[in-house]
Amino acid sequence: QVQLVESGGGLVEAGGSLRLSCAASGRTFSSYAMTWFRQAPGKERRFVAAIAGSGNSTYYADSVKGRFTVSRDNAKNTVYLQMNSLKPEDTAVYYCAASTQLHTSTRGMDYWGEGTLVTVSS
Repeated sequence: QVQLVESGGGLVEAGGSLRLSCAASGRTFSSYAMTWFRQAPGKERRFVAAIAGSGNSTYYADSVKGRFTVSRDNAKNTVYLQMNSLKPEDTAVYYCAASTQLHTSTRGMDYWGEGTLVTVSS
């Protein structure tokens, strides 16, 4: 069983930055790929970024490539999402998820956090 808790969301002006964190329980954190998704009001939950358990592979949605960076610290059981050059269209609830195989689909996830709200004002 893995429990995930996101933090770091908030209100930021367009062009600003935020860093989200996702803290995981359990002693097998490094065996899980970690993925960030986001869900805007009235829209489907969508893939944002993923990182392999070892941290040596990362993947990004085209909409955030070059602006967002996913990273992890396996010693701290934490995955991060550094978000720069934020745009109003980045406004969403951001979720982290864990999976034994790296996926970009919501259907492939084994565990989910509760989400953290990011609001980008224009």
